[in-house]
Amino acid sequence: MAMDPRRDGGRRGQGRGRRHEGARGARPAAPQKPQELDGELGLPAHLVASVRATYGEEGLARVAEGWSATRAVTLRANALRATREEIAVALDDAHIAWDGVPWYADAFVLADGVRERSVWNLDAYEQGKLYLQSLSSMLPPLVLAPRPGADVLDMCAAPGGKTSEMCALAPGGACGRAARVTACELSHPRAERLEHNLAKLGATNVQVMRTDARRLDEWFSFDQVLLDAPCTGSGTVHAHDEHAARTLTPELAARVERSQAALLEKGLQVLKPGGELVYSTCSILPRENEDIVEGALARHPECELVPVGLAGIERVPTLPCRLDGALTVCPSRLYEGFFVAKLRKVG
Repeated sequence: MAMDPRRDGGRRGQGRGRRHEGARGARPAAPQKPQELDGELGLPAHLVASVRATYGEEGLARVAEGWSATRAVTLRANALRATREEIAVALDDAHIAWDGVPWYADAFVLADGVRERSVWNLDAYEQGKLYLQSLSSMLPPLVLAPRPGADVLDMCAAPGGKTSEMCALAPGGACGRAARVTACELSHPRAERLEHNLAKLGATNVQVMRTDARRLDEWFSFDQVLLDAPCTGSGTVHAHDEHAARTLTPELAARVERSQAALLEKGLQVLKPGGELVYSTCSILPRENEDIVEGALARHPECELVPVGLAGIERVPTLPCRLDGALTVCPSRLYEGFFVAKLRKVG
């Protein structure tokens, strides 16, 4: 559950008039005084300085280009209700040009200039056969690779894009029982949106818990855990984003880092021996990513980092990451900035 301080708590939902899912945000209080902004990007100077300090001038230039780009509309075929071929035909019939994605057959990238409104008018959209979702946010469920019959925890689930994707990746049927997904959401309005989207998308093997995942009883145990954690949304901001300029503060960063550490601690507590946990954010700042994972590994010697294995992932634009096997996605025209790491409890 990554956190962008914008738009309905940050996560992009499936309802009309809203962009596709990217990341979750906090509800930060407005700063007491205006922040210093970078003159070229119109974003908080402390954010730009952090990116420069982490990735150097060349890395900052790449990130700034991504922040300034008009991002393509992307979606995935909802395999619970439709095949990839059915969605391809629906797009072709609507004269919507598209391209595929090498690492996920069900993902589509729409042509430059096509906006979400064109998708809203499709019968396939109304019928829950497709889901508007950023490419980056499709990565964590694929990396987790939910198994048929597994008990899976989605710790921060609304609005349900990743939750329903996990259900589609392990639907049951001839290959066995469907994965059983427990989806936590603290906010009651967002939990209602989650339940609405899951019903629309046909994700029936989900139990929604209206609770803070940090408060789960330790007698819970899961084979697999997805923690798409609250974050600053530093990978999803846009140049001259007035809301981010006001709200993406050092105070927000400190607050979400505490939440990230606590959530990851709980996720590892309820993970069964031999199980795997995927930690993701829509931030590109190491203090929310590598630092949080390294801290958890230091506290849990029974856990280890395992490579993010995904065929075709070399086509995704990345930034340097000091954790071998983890992935930091560079913001670009096609991708939001994102971080994904996979941990295994070995004993």
